[in-house]
Amino acid sequence: MSHSTLRVGIIGIDSSHAPVFTQLLNDKDHPFHVAGGKVTIAYPGGSPDFEMSYSRIEGFTAQLRERGVEIVDSAEEVAAKCDGILMTSVDGRIHLEQFRQVASYRRPIFIDKPMTVSSADAKEIFAIAKENNIPIMSCSSLRYAEELTIALEESESSSQIIGMDCYGPLALQPTQPGLFWYGVHTVEMLFRALGKGCLHVTAATTEDHDLITGVWENGVIGTIRGNRKGNGQFGALLHRESHTHFIDVKNHPKPYYASLMEKIMGMFVSSIPDIDEEETSQIIRFMEAANESRETGLTVYL
Repeated sequence: MSHSTLRVGIIGIDSSHAPVFTQLLNDKDHPFHVAGGKVTIAYPGGSPDFEMSYSRIEGFTAQLRERGVEIVDSAEEVAAKCDGILMTSVDGRIHLEQFRQVASYRRPIFIDKPMTVSSADAKEIFAIAKENNIPIMSCSSLRYAEELTIALEESESSSQIIGMDCYGPLALQPTQPGLFWYGVHTVEMLFRALGKGCLHVTAATTEDHDLITGVWENGVIGTIRGNRKGNGQFGALLHRESHTHFIDVKNHPKPYYASLMEKIMGMFVSSIPDIDEEETSQIIRFMEAANESRETGLTVYL
């Protein structure tokens, strides 16, 4: 390994993202290989009360082992022997505790979605990060879908964004409340386009569908339509003063995981995250408020 190659450690091998990220970094022949880092060490972790976690650890760990990744028994061991951390634990409830375990090592860290399942946990992670001067970033890979990036770049040179309607699957998992499990993907797309400043959120919900409406301080309205009826497609309508741009995130050959990994590696090298703390905090609070509205049917202020 050359001296310029960063050693990347993984905490939590209970998500498909662990082998996906490893392949992008370690396989030089991958068509969308991301240079500059190599996954060298990983800790399996896992949540015994979350089926989507414990049922997948063994298979994903075997895949990393086959790629020459050292498997260790603690998060601390990973932090001690790497230059940057990918926390891919699938359970957002445990991210604060895992972050606490490795904060003293002061490694730049990417926390996979959902960063946390509450505003309180997110606030605490950011406070610890600030105290230890740790560059930190958390988001869904959908934020960096190439088709969305292209649409936003076009809008910068053409006309003002006046709204956005996002859609995608919204499967529910009891341990990851409401929007935190799958709604995070469409919420990230919405915030990437509309930015900070959402004032309040209202949810309409049935057994199979959710429609979440957010109103921004500049008067822009953004919506998320989530379904539980088998349609797994993600996309959006980005509304501008001049026209509406349809975004089909699958329409581009470059996987959004590769686009995300480029941003993560950029942070590992520069120590500057691509997303600011305030925006990530607002995204967590947006999902929390949407969950409250789903329960009560009332508008909830952020």
